Amino acid sequence: MTDRWVIHLPVTAPDLHRARIFARTAARLLAQLSARVEPGGVTVSAEDEQCVRHWVFCDRPLPDGRGRCALPVDHTARCAPRPPWLRRR
Repeated sequence: MTDRWVIHLPVTAPDLHRARIFARTAARLLAQLSARVEPGGVTVSAEDEQCVRHWVFCDRPLPDGRGRCALPVDHTARCAPRPPWLRRR
């Protein structure tokens, strides 16, 4: 048995774009409240296809071990580190 549990909190949105925006906002807010929130692992799915998940954040490792990319998954700019308020405490 594991010592870690994952919370699945269904929240509806009218489309994938707005679901990702809401998920990013919720993850960033929750990350400010608890160091146990892992924003990079946030995914969204269609209600009837919950096994097909869409990533919300890029979360690629940055060069020189500077952390992970905090930009949306479909960004076109160069990857950027997490702002200080999203970093692990």
